[in-house]
Order: sequence, then structure tokens, then C-alpha cells
Amino acid sequence: MTISIRISIRSIVVLCLLPVLGDVSAREPCALDWVCVDAKEAAEHVEIHVRNLQPYPITISLRARTSNLKPSGRRTVTQTVHGNDSFILLRMSSIDEDKSWNYRYWYDWAIGSLNVDHDDDYLYRLPYEIGRSYYVLQGFGSRFSHRGLERYAVDFYMKEGTPVHAAREGVVVRTVEEHSRGCWEDGCGKFANFIVILHSDGSTGEYYHLQRNGSLVEPGDYVERGQQIGRSGNTGHTTMPHLHFAVYEAAEWGNTRSLPIRYASANGIVKRPRHGGRYVAD
Repeated sequence: MTISIRISIRSIVVLCLLPVLGDVSAREPCALDWVCVDAKEAAEHVEIHVRNLQPYPITISLRARTSNLKPSGRRTVTQTVHGNDSFILLRMSSIDEDKSWNYRYWYDWAIGSLNVDHDDDYLYRLPYEIGRSYYVLQGFGSRFSHRGLERYAVDFYMKEGTPVHAAREGVVVRTVEEHSRGCWEDGCGKFANFIVILHSDGSTGEYYHLQRNGSLVEPGDYVERGQQIGRSGNTGHTTMPHLHFAVYEAAEWGNTRSLPIRYASANGIVKRPRHGGRYVAD
């Protein structure tokens, strides 16, 4: 059994590879106390079960490679698993009972739901103190790194220790705050400190690059819009102190997709934050 674990720049992601041969049973360890994937074997079929260990939704993608086994559906599956739910993700039956069979499967997951019904009428609060404004290093669609899945993220230049406030009310589902390193090489994303807040419509607000011990909230806490939740920093995949904020829905293979949102400011509604802009929190 070979297991590799990686943490992305934004959300917790796990990639696992499990080779199983013949009728040898195997149990995959649970990943980060969030999700368990188990292969349960019988004489003529294999069932791959998924269990969500947390009360919050996750989205999992799984792909199987088989010999002498036929999946009941597609070999690649992506599905949202609701809080504390469990079910059979994939079932595979033997093709020739007189021959041995074998299989491998890979899975990857992220916090949140697929195809979120986002409340597009919601006006988000800027994620800092009322009356303050901060220079936008990257806005929507900035070419440096806010493209593709990150198209609707915003980077605000903030000195380390600047108060970070919740842009929308919700439940804290994950925090990381033990890191103190910021760098730009491959793999630096695993050093990011962050807070993930689950909103009522299934989207997540994610606050990245916080300082060490920079979270003022814990998983399970309900936070109000505008509540101070942390302190900015310079950890993870970064070249300077800043706050990376975006609202996401889950996508395939452990990814998350940023969503277009609008911000309330003292100067009116901000529909498209741009590089070089400064917006006063209202």
C-alpha cells in the first residue's frame, strides 16, 4: 500500500493510491480525520465505500483501474458526501469467475459541495476593519496567478498581524496556524496558515497566508459577518505579506473553484476588484 498526502495552497486535499491484488482485503487509513475510503471484497465483487467523518460536506473524486472486474457504472466518479454520511462509491463485479482479479484506485477530495447554489445577491463585507482600505495586489482575473480556478480571488496587501474579519457569516470548518514559513518554490503551499468558513449555501470563504498562531477561531465556531477571525501573515506560497481571500465551491479531483462575488464598500458596490484598487470597508 502506498499513500501520499499533499496540502494545496487553498484547501485540504488528499491523494491516495491503493493497489490491491487478488482477494487480499485492505483498509485505507482515514485522511486527516475527514474521510475514509475502504475496499470491501467478496468472492465475486468489490465495493469501495466512502465515509465522511465530519459534519460538513466534502467532494471526492475516485478512479479505478481493474483487471477481470467490471464497474457497475463509470470508472471515474465525483460526488459530494454530506456531513457524517457514508455509502458505496463504486461497485465492481468479476467478469470471469475462474480467473483472478486485481484493481487499483486513486482518490482526491476537498471541503465543500459541487455545483453550489450560490446566493449571488449577497453583498460580502471586505475582510478587514471598517474604515480601513488595503492595496489590491491581485484582483479578479489578474494574470500573475488569479486565473482558471482562482479567477475570482483577491490578494490584499497587509502587514503581518493585520486584523482579518469575516466577509460572511458561517461555521468554521478548518484552521491551520502552526506554520511560520513563506516561500515561492514548488511545494511551499503546504506551509500556508488559513481559515475555512462554510456558508449556508454550501460555499466556503477561505482566508490564506495568516501568521503563525494567527487564527482566533476554532473548527465548529459560528462566526458573524464582520467578526475578527484572525491576523494576516506571510506563510505558504507567497512573496510578500498579504491576505488571499475568495469564495469557493468544490470541483473535481480535490480542487476548488472560485465564485464571482460582490463587495459592499464605503464608496458603493464593488463588482470587480482590480489590481491597484483600494476599497474602504463599510
